[in-house]
Amino acid sequence: MERKTITQVREQYQAAAIAMLPAFIQEYESDTRAGVRRLVQQAEKKLLELEKEKERIYRMGEYERQYENLAYVCGIDEAGRGPLAGPVAAAAVVLPKDCGILYINDSKQLSATKREELYGVIQEQALAWGIGMASPQRIDEINILHATYEAMREAINNLGIIPDILLNDAVTIPDISVRQVPIIKGDAKSISIAAASILAKAARDRLMLEYDKAYPGYGFAVHKGYGTKAHIEALRRLGPCEIHRKTFLRSFCG
Repeated sequence: MERKTITQVREQYQAAAIAMLPAFIQEYESDTRAGVRRLVQQAEKKLLELEKEKERIYRMGEYERQYENLAYVCGIDEAGRGPLAGPVAAAAVVLPKDCGILYINDSKQLSATKREELYGVIQEQALAWGIGMASPQRIDEINILHATYEAMREAINNLGIIPDILLNDAVTIPDISVRQVPIIKGDAKSISIAAASILAKAARDRLMLEYDKAYPGYGFAVHKGYGTKAHIEALRRLGPCEIHRKTFLRSFCG
């Protein structure tokens, strides 16, 4: 059989799914052409990175494995405590035991594109998930901390199941009868909390995109309500709108 050109080998590599790379390497590992050697090395590097990611995900399941005798281990996290506008969001997620979803991480460490991708994957593969939100008006009424707790309780109620234990990112939620384990920087240490952070962040960002259409001129699609220079300039030019947290604006708008 005629040997493939380097261009054909490259096309084969680019079309290969990750599961096909070992066969690709085996097929071309004895090829001495420099271009083919580089492609083989790229395939080997990709497989090595995949193994490292699997190991990282396994380490992030350490807390979940501590409670593997329980049926439903639920991670809790929030997004949007700091912005000047929009709700605070929370999510609760129960992942299957030995969850194999790769690239789950603290949502702040992920690109918007990767968060959106994982948003669907997590919802599809989770045993249960729920999202809760507290409005800007509620934040002004009871303060951001208690509004965050309300959003978390709503997320838990929206799970559709009763979790056996809650793994929380650093907080203990009042008025919850389920056992809670607060974990400092939990969104970087627990796969369940990290998954919750992704759902909360992505859900809130989607809502802020809708608010950008309803309240043009503030730039909500870009800054998602955070106090960027452009947002503050828009506030001073336009004044606050209905989704601004009035208690957060005193230094900007009086």
